[in-house]
Amino acid sequence: MSPQQILYALPGNDELYNAMLSAGGFDGGLLEVSRFPDGESYLRFETNPEGKHIALFASLNDPDAKLVSLLLAARTARDLGAASVGLIAPYMPYFRQDIAFRPGESVSARHIGAILSDNFSWVVTVDPHLHRLTQMADVFSIPASVASSTNAMAAWIIKNTECPIICGPDSESEQWVSKIAGACGAPYLVFQKTRYDAKSVEVAVAPDLDISGYTPVIIDDIISTGGTVMSLAKELARLGSRPAICCVVHALFSSDVEDRILGARVDRVITTNSISHRTNAVDISEALAESTKATFSTIANMGTNIAK
Repeated sequence: MSPQQILYALPGNDELYNAMLSAGGFDGGLLEVSRFPDGESYLRFETNPEGKHIALFASLNDPDAKLVSLLLAARTARDLGAASVGLIAPYMPYFRQDIAFRPGESVSARHIGAILSDNFSWVVTVDPHLHRLTQMADVFSIPASVASSTNAMAAWIIKNTECPIICGPDSESEQWVSKIAGACGAPYLVFQKTRYDAKSVEVAVAPDLDISGYTPVIIDDIISTGGTVMSLAKELARLGSRPAICCVVHALFSSDVEDRILGARVDRVITTNSISHRTNAVDISEALAESTKATFSTIANMGTNIAK
């Protein structure tokens, strides 16, 4: 990798960041981040970004606690003469609020896209929650790329699951379910979900469904409260299926969610390492490195002074 391209990690991202450096052959820079006693952020680039195409690496779960440091780092890099400043965010927040469901609500997906577009030259993320906003260009005004976890997830399923049938709890999940099923050479089903409130979900399963002989593999992009996954797992168990395996891209687990999912006749919960968690079993560093290298190449060909 050219020495003119440097990656810097913000705190809490070391494991995936180091795996990605190795997978992509990137140069890593040193960025000091700490907090003053009053809670304000302190930043210092120990590796000078002047004249370099750089990227900041930060998975943005718990985003309100991370965004100020991230934005300060982006602006500091430009002050120091970085040729461009990209963002590698394995998890991208706020995309689920993509319309105003009630009058007066913030359409957070558009707003976070505008904030990041104003401060970065480009962005790479992993399997963002795109639904009513269907493409990255609906959110960002800068070059934006998606690294897919499909192949890594499919490889894990093939290696660890006997006779899988890939199951999506709702129409939103079909974009991942169909691709993973194709990569596994497995059949798939997509069900219908009704959400009553933030914690109450019902997944409809036909009473005559027969998936005997298959291991249900429930796929979703995000687990937070786990209600959707648990509803589907319980319905499948009621029909006499094998215990399900739950495969999720982003582990946004709240409190005891993993234990409650396992109590809903789920044999195992596995996630990618987009967010560090004990359930991480699928490494996305290679996919993330490939997307980042392609983006770096595109940006470098656009010229040496594209930082805002």
